[in-house]
Amino acid sequence: MAEPLDDAAITGRLRELPGWTRDGGQIRRRVRAPSFMAGIELVREVARAAEDADHHPDIDIRWRTVTFALSTHSAGGLTGKDFDLAARIDEIAARHGAE
Repeated sequence: MAEPLDDAAITGRLRELPGWTRDGGQIRRRVRAPSFMAGIELVREVARAAEDADHHPDIDIRWRTVTFALSTHSAGGLTGKDFDLAARIDEIAARHGAE
């Protein structure tokens, strides 16, 4: 099982991920896709990456706005898995033209 990160480690990892913020025991990012269908394709690709990582974000879709929330529930907080997947989501979002 992944070990929860302490506050200093979380703060340090967040510096590497512009656009992500801490919200209690999770990190969140909201992106705006160029179109509704681009947002859906973004979510589809993130879903594949999440399956590969065996780590799944909460995803909220509101027309072109997609919000991702990450937490390692089994560890009771934030772990390196959350930040690794957040970085992957950033790569995918950039490829899909999401801001």
